Amino acid sequence: MADAGERARRILSAAGLGEGDLVTVRSLDGGTYNTVEELVLTDGRRLILKTPPPPETPILRYEHELLPGEAEFYRGAATVDVPAPHVVVLADGRLLMTACPGTPWHLASLEEAEQRTLRRELGGLVARLHRVTGPAFGYPSAATGPLAPDWRTAFTAMYDAVLADARRYRAWLPRPVDEVARTAKAAYDTLDEVTVPRLVHFDLWEGNILVERDGAVRIGGLIDGERMFWGDPLADFVSLALLGNIEDDPEFLTGYQEIGGQVEFTSAARQRLALYRSYLYLIMLVETVPRALGDEDVTWRREVVAPQLTAALDELGG
Repeated sequence: MADAGERARRILSAAGLGEGDLVTVRSLDGGTYNTVEELVLTDGRRLILKTPPPPETPILRYEHELLPGEAEFYRGAATVDVPAPHVVVLADGRLLMTACPGTPWHLASLEEAEQRTLRRELGGLVARLHRVTGPAFGYPSAATGPLAPDWRTAFTAMYDAVLADARRYRAWLPRPVDEVARTAKAAYDTLDEVTVPRLVHFDLWEGNILVERDGAVRIGGLIDGERMFWGDPLADFVSLALLGNIEDDPEFLTGYQEIGGQVEFTSAARQRLALYRSYLYLIMLVETVPRALGDEDVTWRREVVAPQLTAALDELGG
Protein backbone atom coordinates (compact mmCIF):
# COMPACT_ATOMS: atom_id res chain seq x y z
CA MET A 1 0.00 0.00 0.00
CA ALA A 2 1.29 3.49 -0.87
CA ASP A 3 2.52 5.60 2.01
CA ALA A 4 0.67 8.77 3.06
CA GLY A 5 2.79 11.14 1.00
CA GLU A 6 2.48 9.09 -2.16
CA ARG A 7 -1.30 8.72 -1.71
CA ALA A 8 -1.63 12.47 -1.26
CA ARG A 9 0.47 13.35 -4.30
CA ARG A 10 -1.45 10.93 -6.52
CA ILE A 11 -4.85 12.28 -5.55
CA LEU A 12 -3.69 15.89 -5.92
CA SER A 13 -2.48 15.07 -9.41
CA ALA A 14 -5.86 13.46 -10.22
CA ALA A 15 -7.53 16.66 -9.01
CA GLY A 16 -5.39 18.81 -11.30
CA LEU A 17 -3.36 20.22 -8.41
CA GLY A 18 0.42 20.26 -8.31
CA GLU A 19 2.26 17.76 -6.15
CA GLY A 20 4.35 20.68 -4.94
CA ASP A 21 1.25 22.24 -3.41
CA LEU A 22 1.35 19.70 -0.57
CA VAL A 23 2.76 20.88 2.76
CA THR A 24 1.75 18.19 5.26
CA VAL A 25 -0.27 15.00 5.56
CA ARG A 26 -1.75 14.11 8.93
CA SER A 27 -3.66 10.99 9.91
CA LEU A 28 -7.03 11.70 11.54
CA ASP A 29 -8.58 9.60 14.29
CA GLY A 30 -12.18 8.50 14.46
CA GLY A 31 -12.57 6.47 11.29
CA THR A 32 -13.36 2.80 11.84
CA TYR A 33 -13.40 1.74 8.21
CA ASN A 34 -11.58 4.06 5.79
CA THR A 35 -8.17 5.62 6.29
CA VAL A 36 -8.74 9.36 6.79
CA GLU A 37 -6.01 11.97 6.32
CA GLU A 38 -5.82 15.76 6.33
CA LEU A 39 -3.83 17.41 3.54
CA VAL A 40 -2.63 20.99 4.07
CA LEU A 41 -1.68 22.89 0.91
CA THR A 42 0.70 25.81 0.39
CA ASP A 43 -2.22 28.24 0.03
CA GLY A 44 -3.57 27.18 3.44
CA ARG A 45 -6.40 25.01 2.18
CA ARG A 46 -7.28 21.92 4.21
CA LEU A 47 -8.48 18.87 2.29
CA ILE A 48 -9.62 15.49 3.57
CA LEU A 49 -8.57 12.28 1.83
CA LYS A 50 -10.40 9.01 2.38
CA THR A 51 -8.87 5.71 1.29
CA PRO A 52 -10.77 2.41 1.55
CA PRO A 53 -9.20 -0.63 3.22
CA PRO A 54 -7.27 -3.18 1.11
CA PRO A 55 -9.45 -5.59 -0.92
CA GLU A 56 -8.63 -8.52 1.36
CA THR A 57 -10.01 -6.76 4.45
CA PRO A 58 -13.08 -8.50 5.95
CA ILE A 59 -16.11 -6.22 5.59
CA LEU A 60 -19.89 -6.30 5.70
CA ARG A 61 -21.61 -6.70 2.37
CA TYR A 62 -23.12 -3.18 2.33
CA GLU A 63 -19.63 -1.71 2.79
CA HIS A 64 -18.49 -2.45 -0.76
CA GLU A 65 -17.73 0.75 -2.70
CA LEU A 66 -18.82 3.19 0.01
CA LEU A 67 -16.92 6.26 -1.17
CA PRO A 68 -18.85 6.85 -4.41
CA GLY A 69 -21.99 6.94 -2.25
CA GLU A 70 -20.36 9.43 0.10
CA ALA A 71 -19.50 11.66 -2.86
CA GLU A 72 -23.13 11.40 -3.98
CA PHE A 73 -24.30 12.46 -0.52
CA TYR A 74 -22.15 15.61 -0.58
CA ARG A 75 -23.28 16.53 -4.07
CA GLY A 76 -26.87 16.17 -2.94
CA ALA A 77 -26.29 18.24 0.21
CA ALA A 78 -24.81 21.04 -1.89
CA THR A 79 -28.01 21.34 -3.91
CA VAL A 80 -30.01 22.26 -0.78
CA ASP A 81 -27.34 24.43 0.91
CA VAL A 82 -26.63 22.00 3.73
CA PRO A 83 -23.09 22.52 5.12
CA ALA A 84 -21.00 19.49 4.18
CA PRO A 85 -17.69 18.79 2.45
CA HIS A 86 -17.43 19.56 -1.25
CA VAL A 87 -16.08 16.84 -3.51
CA VAL A 88 -12.74 17.75 -5.07
CA VAL A 89 -12.20 14.47 -6.89
CA LEU A 90 -13.11 10.79 -6.69
CA ALA A 91 -10.33 8.77 -8.31
CA ASP A 92 -8.75 5.33 -7.99
CA GLY A 93 -11.26 4.45 -5.28
CA ARG A 94 -10.20 7.42 -3.12
CA LEU A 95 -12.22 10.49 -2.21
CA LEU A 96 -10.70 13.97 -1.83
CA MET A 97 -12.94 16.64 -0.35
CA THR A 98 -12.84 19.98 1.40
CA ALA A 99 -12.67 20.15 5.19
CA CYS A 100 -15.56 21.62 7.18
CA PRO A 101 -15.02 23.94 10.13
CA GLY A 102 -15.80 22.91 13.66
CA THR A 103 -15.47 20.25 16.33
CA PRO A 104 -17.52 17.06 16.62
CA TRP A 105 -20.65 17.82 18.61
CA HIS A 106 -19.85 15.40 21.44
CA LEU A 107 -16.47 17.11 22.00
CA ALA A 108 -17.70 20.72 21.79
CA SER A 109 -18.50 21.39 25.51
CA LEU A 110 -21.94 22.85 24.84
CA GLU A 111 -24.29 24.51 27.31
CA GLU A 112 -27.83 23.16 27.54
CA ALA A 113 -29.28 26.20 25.76
CA GLU A 114 -26.73 25.80 22.98
CA GLN A 115 -27.69 22.15 22.62
CA ARG A 116 -31.34 23.11 22.15
CA THR A 117 -30.48 25.77 19.56
CA LEU A 118 -28.32 23.36 17.62
CA ARG A 119 -30.89 20.56 17.69
CA ARG A 120 -33.44 22.93 16.15
CA GLU A 121 -30.93 24.02 13.49
CA LEU A 122 -30.07 20.37 12.83
CA GLY A 123 -33.74 19.54 12.33
CA GLY A 124 -33.96 22.16 9.60
CA LEU A 125 -30.83 20.92 7.87
CA VAL A 126 -32.06 17.32 7.84
CA ALA A 127 -35.42 18.45 6.45
CA ARG A 128 -33.54 20.12 3.59
CA LEU A 129 -31.52 16.94 2.98
CA HIS A 130 -34.75 15.00 2.69
CA ARG A 131 -35.87 17.21 -0.20
CA VAL A 132 -33.17 15.55 -2.35
CA THR A 133 -34.57 12.63 -4.31
CA GLY A 134 -32.75 9.82 -6.05
CA PRO A 135 -33.23 7.66 -9.14
CA ALA A 136 -34.45 4.60 -7.20
CA PHE A 137 -34.17 2.91 -3.79
CA GLY A 138 -31.10 1.40 -2.11
CA TYR A 139 -27.34 1.84 -1.90
CA PRO A 140 -25.84 3.58 -4.98
CA SER A 141 -23.06 0.97 -5.04
CA ALA A 142 -25.61 -1.83 -5.53
CA ALA A 143 -23.70 -3.69 -2.80
CA THR A 144 -26.86 -5.36 -1.51
CA GLY A 145 -28.57 -5.48 -4.89
CA PRO A 146 -29.31 -3.08 -7.74
CA LEU A 147 -31.29 0.08 -7.10
CA ALA A 148 -34.92 -0.98 -6.84
CA PRO A 149 -38.14 0.67 -8.00
CA ASP A 150 -39.75 0.20 -4.58
CA TRP A 151 -38.52 0.59 -1.00
CA ARG A 152 -39.67 -2.85 0.18
CA THR A 153 -37.45 -4.59 -2.38
CA ALA A 154 -34.46 -2.42 -1.54
CA PHE A 155 -34.72 -2.49 2.25
CA THR A 156 -35.46 -6.20 2.55
CA ALA A 157 -32.34 -6.86 0.45
CA MET A 158 -30.35 -4.60 2.78
CA TYR A 159 -31.72 -6.40 5.84
CA ASP A 160 -31.11 -9.85 4.35
CA ALA A 161 -27.51 -8.84 3.60
CA VAL A 162 -26.69 -7.97 7.20
CA LEU A 163 -28.34 -11.19 8.40
CA ALA A 164 -26.22 -13.11 5.90
CA ASP A 165 -23.16 -11.33 7.32
CA ALA A 166 -24.21 -12.40 10.81
CA ARG A 167 -24.31 -16.01 9.67
CA ARG A 168 -21.06 -15.76 7.69
CA TYR A 169 -19.10 -14.23 10.57
CA ARG A 170 -20.95 -16.24 13.25
CA ALA A 171 -21.60 -13.00 15.08
CA TRP A 172 -23.12 -13.01 18.55
CA LEU A 173 -26.68 -11.69 18.63
CA PRO A 174 -29.16 -11.61 21.52
CA ARG A 175 -31.57 -13.69 19.44
CA PRO A 176 -31.06 -16.35 16.74
CA VAL A 177 -30.65 -14.97 13.23
CA ASP A 178 -33.66 -16.87 11.89
CA GLU A 179 -35.86 -15.46 14.66
CA VAL A 180 -34.67 -11.93 13.86
CA ALA A 181 -35.53 -12.52 10.20
CA ARG A 182 -39.04 -13.77 11.00
CA THR A 183 -39.74 -10.88 13.35
CA ALA A 184 -38.62 -8.25 10.84
CA LYS A 185 -40.59 -9.85 8.00
CA ALA A 186 -43.83 -9.35 9.92
CA ALA A 187 -43.45 -5.57 9.54
CA TYR A 188 -42.39 -5.44 5.88
CA ASP A 189 -45.87 -4.42 4.68
CA THR A 190 -45.37 -1.00 6.26
CA LEU A 191 -42.48 -0.32 3.85
CA ASP A 192 -44.98 0.02 1.01
CA GLU A 193 -46.00 3.43 2.35
CA VAL A 194 -42.66 4.86 1.13
CA THR A 195 -42.95 5.82 -2.52
CA VAL A 196 -40.21 8.44 -3.11
CA PRO A 197 -36.49 7.63 -2.70
CA ARG A 198 -34.96 10.40 -0.60
CA LEU A 199 -31.41 11.15 0.52
CA VAL A 200 -30.68 9.39 3.82
CA HIS A 201 -27.35 9.87 5.64
CA PHE A 202 -28.02 7.07 8.20
CA ASP A 203 -24.99 7.90 10.38
CA LEU A 204 -25.86 11.28 11.88
CA TRP A 205 -24.72 10.61 15.42
CA GLU A 206 -23.00 13.50 17.20
CA GLY A 207 -19.52 12.48 16.05
CA ASN A 208 -20.51 13.23 12.45
CA ILE A 209 -21.97 16.67 13.18
CA LEU A 210 -19.40 19.48 13.41
CA VAL A 211 -20.10 22.51 15.59
CA GLU A 212 -18.30 25.83 15.16
CA ARG A 213 -18.27 28.98 17.27
CA ASP A 214 -18.42 32.27 15.41
CA GLY A 215 -20.01 34.34 18.11
CA ALA A 216 -22.98 32.01 18.56
CA VAL A 217 -22.66 28.28 17.97
CA ARG A 218 -23.80 26.80 14.69
CA ILE A 219 -23.42 23.62 12.71
CA GLY A 220 -20.27 23.72 10.57
CA GLY A 221 -20.87 20.54 8.60
CA LEU A 222 -22.47 17.12 8.32
CA ILE A 223 -19.68 14.68 7.51
CA ASP A 224 -19.00 10.96 6.88
CA GLY A 225 -21.86 10.40 4.47
CA GLU A 226 -20.41 7.07 3.33
CA ARG A 227 -23.34 5.00 4.61
CA MET A 228 -25.95 6.97 2.68
CA PHE A 229 -28.74 5.38 0.69
CA TRP A 230 -31.86 6.39 -1.19
CA GLY A 231 -34.83 5.48 0.94
CA ASP A 232 -37.25 6.42 3.70
CA PRO A 233 -36.32 9.71 5.44
CA LEU A 234 -37.58 8.22 8.71
CA ALA A 235 -34.47 6.03 8.70
CA ASP A 236 -32.31 9.07 9.50
CA PHE A 237 -34.11 9.47 12.83
CA VAL A 238 -32.40 6.34 14.17
CA SER A 239 -28.81 7.64 14.28
CA LEU A 240 -30.09 11.14 15.12
CA ALA A 241 -31.45 9.60 18.33
CA LEU A 242 -28.88 6.83 18.70
CA LEU A 243 -29.89 4.45 21.52
CA GLY A 244 -32.89 6.69 22.12
CA ASN A 245 -36.15 7.86 20.54
CA ILE A 246 -36.48 10.87 18.22
CA GLU A 247 -39.94 11.54 19.65
CA ASP A 248 -38.16 12.66 22.83
CA ASP A 249 -36.35 15.43 20.90
CA PRO A 250 -38.90 18.27 20.48
CA GLU A 251 -36.30 20.84 19.41
CA PHE A 252 -35.14 18.68 16.50
CA LEU A 253 -38.69 17.89 15.42
CA THR A 254 -39.67 21.57 15.59
CA GLY A 255 -36.75 22.53 13.36
CA TYR A 256 -37.53 19.68 10.99
CA GLN A 257 -41.14 20.71 10.57
CA GLU A 258 -40.37 24.44 10.32
CA ILE A 259 -38.41 23.80 7.12
CA GLY A 260 -41.11 21.62 5.65
CA GLY A 261 -40.13 18.19 6.91
CA GLN A 262 -43.20 16.03 7.31
CA VAL A 263 -43.43 13.38 9.97
CA GLU A 264 -46.40 11.75 11.64
CA PHE A 265 -45.73 8.99 14.15
CA THR A 266 -48.47 6.62 13.08
CA SER A 267 -48.46 2.96 14.01
CA ALA A 268 -46.97 2.10 10.61
CA ALA A 269 -44.30 4.80 10.94
CA ARG A 270 -43.28 3.48 14.35
CA GLN A 271 -43.04 -0.04 12.91
CA ARG A 272 -40.72 1.26 10.18
CA LEU A 273 -38.64 3.09 12.77
CA ALA A 274 -38.32 -0.13 14.75
CA LEU A 275 -37.20 -1.90 11.57
CA TYR A 276 -34.54 0.74 10.93
CA ARG A 277 -33.37 0.63 14.55
CA SER A 278 -33.02 -3.12 14.38
CA TYR A 279 -31.07 -2.79 11.11
CA LEU A 280 -28.59 -0.30 12.57
CA TYR A 281 -28.12 -2.23 15.81
CA LEU A 282 -27.60 -5.46 13.86
CA ILE A 283 -24.82 -3.72 11.93
CA MET A 284 -23.24 -2.48 15.17
CA LEU A 285 -23.20 -6.00 16.62
CA VAL A 286 -22.19 -7.94 13.50
CA GLU A 287 -19.33 -5.59 12.55
CA THR A 288 -17.49 -6.43 15.77
CA VAL A 289 -16.24 -9.61 14.06
CA PRO A 290 -14.75 -8.30 10.79
CA ARG A 291 -13.48 -5.19 12.61
CA ALA A 292 -11.84 -7.44 15.25
CA LEU A 293 -12.87 -4.95 17.92
CA GLY A 294 -11.33 -5.12 21.38
CA ASP A 295 -12.95 -6.68 24.42
CA GLU A 296 -14.07 -3.35 25.89
CA ASP A 297 -15.89 -2.28 22.74
CA VAL A 298 -17.47 -5.72 22.26
CA THR A 299 -18.66 -5.73 25.87
CA TRP A 300 -20.20 -2.27 25.47
CA ARG A 301 -22.10 -3.33 22.37
CA ARG A 302 -23.40 -6.47 24.04
CA GLU A 303 -24.44 -4.62 27.20
CA VAL A 304 -25.80 -1.42 25.61
CA VAL A 305 -26.60 -2.01 21.94
CA ALA A 306 -27.98 -5.55 22.19
CA PRO A 307 -30.84 -4.54 24.56
CA GLN A 308 -31.79 -1.83 22.06
CA LEU A 309 -31.94 -4.44 19.30
CA THR A 310 -34.08 -6.66 21.51
CA ALA A 311 -36.43 -3.76 22.29
CA ALA A 312 -36.80 -2.94 18.57
CA LEU A 313 -37.58 -6.57 17.78
CA ASP A 314 -40.08 -6.72 20.63
CA GLU A 315 -41.78 -3.63 19.18
CA LEU A 316 -41.95 -5.30 15.79
CA GLY A 317 -43.39 -8.46 17.25
CA GLY A 318 -45.64 -6.84 19.76
